[in-house]
Amino acid sequence: MNKMNKNYYAVIMAGGVGSRFWPVSKTAFPKQFHDMLGSGQTLLQQTVSRLEQLIPSENIRILTNSIYTDLVLEQLPQCSKNQVIAEPAMRNTAPCILMASLKIHKENPNAVMVVAPSDHWIEDEVAFSDDLKAAFDHAQNSNALMTLGIRPSFPNTGYGYIEYDVSAKNRVKNVTNFREKPDYETAKKFLEAGNFLWNAGIFIWSSKTVLKAFQTLQPTMYAIFSAGNTVYNTLNEDEFVSVNYIKAENISVDYAIMEHSKNVCVIAATFDWNDLGTWGSLYAKIANESNENAVVNARLLSNDSKGNMIKTDSNKIVVIDGLNDFIIVEENEILLIFPKSKEQDIKQLRQNVKEMFGENYI
Repeated sequence: MNKMNKNYYAVIMAGGVGSRFWPVSKTAFPKQFHDMLGSGQTLLQQTVSRLEQLIPSENIRILTNSIYTDLVLEQLPQCSKNQVIAEPAMRNTAPCILMASLKIHKENPNAVMVVAPSDHWIEDEVAFSDDLKAAFDHAQNSNALMTLGIRPSFPNTGYGYIEYDVSAKNRVKNVTNFREKPDYETAKKFLEAGNFLWNAGIFIWSSKTVLKAFQTLQPTMYAIFSAGNTVYNTLNEDEFVSVNYIKAENISVDYAIMEHSKNVCVIAATFDWNDLGTWGSLYAKIANESNENAVVNARLLSNDSKGNMIKTDSNKIVVIDGLNDFIIVEENEILLIFPKSKEQDIKQLRQNVKEMFGENYI
């Protein structure tokens, strides 16, 4: 294998709660720390091993909430504690990405970095590495903020879209617009137009370029975090972060930087991708023609039933008859039996459970 590029870094976003995967994903133990696919590896472990194909292991950083630090280190014994960047408060993605970028830039001013979610599924890891390498090359040789977009396979209304300029002849396209999650008719028009990609939340840039973007577009946030430059990567860092982090605005990196920048480029991914955002997306990943029920960690006896997503926490026998398109999930004290068509309501359902039964169950 080629010697790894020491300037390559990765920042893995592992702080979310994954509320649409309740009751498996709970605040105390979110979905990125679970083996959602029954593969023998958690989603976080899969993400790290995928990135280690291209990026030196010691250059991988895990961004997470401070309550998950121990969980991260338990699941990633190859990582040292200084590779975990802990947020003391929930402030969306822009503040933590800015802080990680400042820390990495201080360590290596020539760094190029990928920011990637910890809970997505990617089957063709060779294609992923190839696409990522192409994005790194472009980011290293230009001042572009790069992203990998996913070719839409149907008019999905649950994703944001990236609109790009078709005139470029090479793989790297200039982004003309970020579009919010569309309604169904708009999503159909995006597909017909042919120059729209799903926004997968995978970003690539040099530390120098992204810091300049923050300094220009988010001067207040930049001032808060750059004041810590002298203490980053030292023993005094924790104290600075605990005092200053909560001062940051709660804003995503998309709103803070990407949508206002003129130097954004996209590469259309060549790998299959699933954001594993809902039980339905997990069903779509696992189900196959011959067995129309998707089963994880359960033993199923079914009759006249299809389209169901079934998961238990202890390989239980599940017997169903005449049941179609339901989510059936058992997790400790909770049993969820819920129509797949209403999966977007699980976030609210979780809130209802909290109000009736208490915080321990969410």
